Amino acid sequence: MVIIVPPNNPWRLMVWLESQNLLIDFIRQLESSQRPGTKVVCLYLCEQVTMVRGCFDDTRGSVLIKNLAAKEPSALGLDTYYKQYYLCLAAASATIKWIEAEKGVIVTDHSLLACVTFNGSFDHMNIDATSVQNLEIIEPLHSTLLGTSSKKRTNLQPLKDAETIKARLDCLASDELMSNEQLFFGLSQALRKFPKETGKHKMKKYLEKCTHNCMYPDRVLCHFCFKPKKVTNEVLVTDNARKSQNLISSIILLKTALDALPLLSKVLKDAKSFLLGNVYKSICENAKYASMWKRIGEVIDEDVLHARVPFVARTQQCFAVKAGIDGLLDIARRSFCDTSEAIHNLANKYREDFKLPNLKIPFNNRQGFYFSIPHKDIQGKLPSKFIQVVKHGNNIHCSSLELASFDWNCGTFAVGNGIRVSMNDEALMDAIREDVSVLTLLAEVLCLLDMIVNSFAHTISTKPVDRYTRPEFSVNGPLAIDAGRHPILESIHNDFVPNNIFLSEASNMVIVTGPNMSGKSTYLQQVCLIIILAQIGCYVPARFATVRVVDRIFTRMGSVDNLESNSSTFMTEMKETAFIMQNVSQRSLIVMDELGRATSSSDGFAVAWSCCEHLLALKAYTVFTTHMENLSELATIYPNVKVLHFRVDINNNRLDFKFQLKEGLRHVPHYGLLLAGVAGFPSSVIETARSITSRITEKELKSMAVNCEQHHAIQMTYGAAQRLICLKYSSQDEDSIRQALQNLKESYVGGKL
Repeated sequence: MVIIVPPNNPWRLMVWLESQNLLIDFIRQLESSQRPGTKVVCLYLCEQVTMVRGCFDDTRGSVLIKNLAAKEPSALGLDTYYKQYYLCLAAASATIKWIEAEKGVIVTDHSLLACVTFNGSFDHMNIDATSVQNLEIIEPLHSTLLGTSSKKRTNLQPLKDAETIKARLDCLASDELMSNEQLFFGLSQALRKFPKETGKHKMKKYLEKCTHNCMYPDRVLCHFCFKPKKVTNEVLVTDNARKSQNLISSIILLKTALDALPLLSKVLKDAKSFLLGNVYKSICENAKYASMWKRIGEVIDEDVLHARVPFVARTQQCFAVKAGIDGLLDIARRSFCDTSEAIHNLANKYREDFKLPNLKIPFNNRQGFYFSIPHKDIQGKLPSKFIQVVKHGNNIHCSSLELASFDWNCGTFAVGNGIRVSMNDEALMDAIREDVSVLTLLAEVLCLLDMIVNSFAHTISTKPVDRYTRPEFSVNGPLAIDAGRHPILESIHNDFVPNNIFLSEASNMVIVTGPNMSGKSTYLQQVCLIIILAQIGCYVPARFATVRVVDRIFTRMGSVDNLESNSSTFMTEMKETAFIMQNVSQRSLIVMDELGRATSSSDGFAVAWSCCEHLLALKAYTVFTTHMENLSELATIYPNVKVLHFRVDINNNRLDFKFQLKEGLRHVPHYGLLLAGVAGFPSSVIETARSITSRITEKELKSMAVNCEQHHAIQMTYGAAQRLICLKYSSQDEDSIRQALQNLKESYVGGKL
């Protein structure tokens, strides 16, 4: 759900319910609108609501948040950010009022950890919606072809705190998960003991693996964070069966998770890294979990475990509470068992009477019990006893009046059992609610461990040795990646060609040229994904990597019309570029792919040139790909520009792509005309175009030569400064640095720079 607080009318609360894909598209459109003051808050609500102005009380919202927060109020920074977030606090007040009034529940104190976090660029890298799509972080651009619609959220919030990143990387270090097989496999085994998501939701792509082998945090916690305003027998009797079953299921899930904690504690006891050691202290040594497990054991049978099979899950729910606690519950269980036995006896009777040896009696929550009979066992028509006959693949699904009667009785007894169990569990629920904040901590820790162990460590360990390296971080140092690779494409193409990048304060812009299909767009994605992986605390696909922590990533890639907003391709480019120019900071990373190609050549070149000059004035790192070779003249005027090209050879009028990034500008003559010829253009058209472009190229080369001569002295000075800055952040020994300074002096005096 999304709550929007409009800047022109902050007292109107709008809550939207959409499918997941429509919701993501809606958020993207909202972010792209860039209306000042708009705040977006994700919540689990279910309808569009308009509330009166009095509900939007930011002062009351602040008090409510302080009471409901699992952390101490000072940790939330409410006092510091009170004025800045008054609209959010007002919306929170209205939301909580609506929940309590319309849903008839009271939110448990100190239970809302995730809901009272001010998400912004304070602790995490900011990646706008357009960049999320361009970099294919959530899903591939061609997801229907790849057959996956899995969603991933961890990669949307890379960290900015170098110490936190280092703590994650330490878990993967040579003396921990990457070399300690006992720890790695022990953690994997321990995490499997916790309740898991079903297989159809598991991630299969490289960037879609995290946080899916852990307990259901939302499903479990929501029952402990909310309770009815008034709990009476009448309320419970009128409550529907699903709510009762969900409550029991949540307790069973929690019991299963707490049962698995001793194994996790045993595995983590000897861990050396700070993060794993901190997990051991905060979770495994926390007496509240043992107390909660003991309290659950007083009511819930020790043999009850979380089950996925529908009928087994229903049976577990009915028998969750220990025998002897509730006499009426024991009687209801007996009736449930008798009815279940009668159903299976009926199936045996039908197998004998109607000569159907392969008749089965499956169960699901929607249909209840039904018969499944293979087509091959049916001779002619089914007997008239069978009703509701439906073909289902190679089987026939059907029922009978006797089965329907038994099924109805079984369901009724199950509902009655659920209500009785709910009544017995209410005191247990209240006891758990007192320490609900530790459950939130447990859920977050399990998600973190799953990400590090089952995603990071598992992925790295399946690659050849030395294919992934630990990134280093600096405050103001360079971005240097040696032999970097695209983390997804290298798994698809065994012969993927690695490439380097180097950006620093002295050389903060790289202009990359090359023909179509030479690898420019892949290179841009590769650089961004390596930085994202580094800042979420994962090893990166490179031989060496040092990263200056990035606060925002901006991308301008692709060329499509946006019919919904009545924007042409060029207008879409300009909107995305304007967003970058308005929000870029000195610590941002900007990647732009062929800016200005969607309008006239003169206007496109002018826009691209002026944007480059604007970005050059900042300390932001920029990678700019283009077909406009005359943009490389920027390097003759501005010494902090570096020009690279993708190597392409021409053999027999055909382009031979090498996908290797080389320094300098290399003019590949008429590569566009070669592609036009392959596409079937008439030869006369190709020859005329060749004559025109030759004259234009000759004029541009003369202009570039003049600029090089005029700015040669500046280039030499700036080159020396760039090398000095690199030596400043070097980790080499003193003798090596002295030798490098001597070499630099000789090169400068000799005019070789």
